[in-house]
Amino acid sequence: LCGLMCPITPLVGAATLFIAIDFATGVAASRAVAKREGKEWWFESRKAWRTILKAGFVAIAIAMMWVVDSYVLEFMHLNMAKLFTGFVCGVEIWSFLENAATISRSPIFEWMSRWVKRRVEKEVGNE
Repeated sequence: LCGLMCPITPLVGAATLFIAIDFATGVAASRAVAKREGKEWWFESRKAWRTILKAGFVAIAIAMMWVVDSYVLEFMHLNMAKLFTGFVCGVEIWSFLENAATISRSPIFEWMSRWVKRRVEKEVGNE
């Protein structure tokens, strides 16, 4: 089983890394907002468990898509596992930009967050 899944290790690793970075910046953003509002902040384990579940489901989805790519529809060269991993990483980057804007209040991150949102809305609206 490990040998079968060895080729997708970089995909699972990249997706997991992006999810972990988003989680860490999400925690920091939550803390920054609480501090600005003068509220008490605490870490909520349910959010951590939700992130762990998300990472697990993403890894399973990547593996399932890779099996379909490699053994079921190999003649089509769809690269669904890579496409899905790219989608997951893109969503996590978008969330990271939102968190970075919240934490730093930096105009560049606020602008990038708005720009990405407009681009996604434009592309989804065109479909």
